[in-house]
Amino acid sequence: MEIRTEVADGVAVYRIVGRLDALSSPVLESAVGSAFGGETPWIIFDMDEVTLISSTGLMIILKTAKQAAAAKGGLAIFGLQSAVYKVFEISGLEKLIPIASDEPGARSKLGVRRAVSS
Repeated sequence: MEIRTEVADGVAVYRIVGRLDALSSPVLESAVGSAFGGETPWIIFDMDEVTLISSTGLMIILKTAKQAAAAKGGLAIFGLQSAVYKVFEISGLEKLIPIASDEPGARSKLGVRRAVSS
């Protein structure tokens, strides 16, 4: 798994590539852990390139959502492939975590927008 992180306009965006399973979930958990001690509790997961998610991956996402809420922020997700979305649907997580089709939609669900450059 690969994770690229960008912080812009008060939101940390984690671009996740590969499988989110028992082996890779600790990598995501570690990467996200810094968001709560630092700049922003507003988090977006770009999961456009996530090919598989396991129960451990779902657990890390739920934990992140709870931590973000406790820090007076939030978590939104976008770009779920159909098989990954099905896992969210079956688990009921799509009712707890805002899911959008793209990054502007995820920002909107969090109530934050990208600042307009002048």
